Amino acid sequence: MKAIVSVIMGSTSDLPVMKKATDFLNEMQIPFEVNALSAHRTPEAVEAFSKGAKERGIKVIIAAAGMAAHLPGVIAASTTLPVIGVPINSTLDGMDALLAIVQMPPGIPVATVGVNASLNAAILAVEMLALADADLASRLTAYKENLKKKIEKANEDLKGLEYEYKTN
Repeated sequence: MKAIVSVIMGSTSDLPVMKKATDFLNEMQIPFEVNALSAHRTPEAVEAFSKGAKERGIKVIIAAAGMAAHLPGVIAASTTLPVIGVPINSTLDGMDALLAIVQMPPGIPVATVGVNASLNAAILAVEMLALADADLASRLTAYKENLKKKIEKANEDLKGLEYEYKTN
């Protein structure tokens, strides 16, 4: 089995946030790899990873980083693969990381999800991959249908709440 999605984080302290992404990729039966690389501490390794990812069969990269959060952009600068950035809330409520990831210069895009929103990053990666994989598209459709059913059930459950002034 060869990875087609790469989950990269600036440090293993990001792993608890990224677990939602790796759990979802696993649920969707997507072969993936997980690595810690730092744009600031291991720049040569980041560049080698980025330049070799496509050759190794990677199709989408999910890159998480906090604070200065240069990792997703540095990766995007060295590959033509889609890069999805996950800003990590480590300082300033994650706004520093969000702005560092989303404000890329022209020609070096990084798709960016919300702060700590690794699940959305994984869903976006699966949506990209599902364009060329009918079986994966079916699994993704079933997942989204289940989300709809959860909300419908929650709405039904709310009908059971009783308050003196509740009208529905």
